Amino acid sequence: MKKKIYLSFILFNLLTGASAQKDIIYKVPHQISLETGYRYVLPVIDHSNVLGGNSATNGYGIMLDYGWKVSGLSDKKANVYLTVPLGYTVMLPDNAVSKRLSMFNYGWTVRHEIGKGRKFTPFAGYGLLLNTLKVDGTEGGVMGHQTRFEFGTNMNTTGKLKYFAKVQYSYTSYPKLGDSKRVHFQYIDIRMGLRF
Repeated sequence: MKKKIYLSFILFNLLTGASAQKDIIYKVPHQISLETGYRYVLPVIDHSNVLGGNSATNGYGIMLDYGWKVSGLSDKKANVYLTVPLGYTVMLPDNAVSKRLSMFNYGWTVRHEIGKGRKFTPFAGYGLLLNTLKVDGTEGGVMGHQTRFEFGTNMNTTGKLKYFAKVQYSYTSYPKLGDSKRVHFQYIDIRMGLRF
């Protein structure tokens, strides 16, 4: 039985032109990222009453990200990761009459590393996420979509643990409360984290 399997493997290599090496089939590596940082909300584009008069322009957030390497399995190409992020952000009220806001988001992102084999490796990313916005003291929430762009750098170490810092810009659209139109927000985040 073993001889038949081995002969089939050699025949497959001859027909496809593949070499008889152990790395003919790659195991797709994964990477987990954990990050936290500061968020600033740029002025609301259409100045609607989606938040019921609330004003919250500063906050903090945390995100867990699980990714699969989809390019860069050999040493010839730069690494590209397809990831599934899961995050939560709290926006603090600007004044006594405003309430705290919270945002829960998840979706898909793609992260491209620029270059390979350096201590500091820049990267750029793009994401499409769903985003749920809630106001303290108000039942339910509104679901919107978020488009995100990020730029940063990884600090590679000799171990498995790596550090990174990034800046990200997000454009988010929510339905207005009690209205068929939508409200649009823009965020700037400064994040730091680790990958393993």
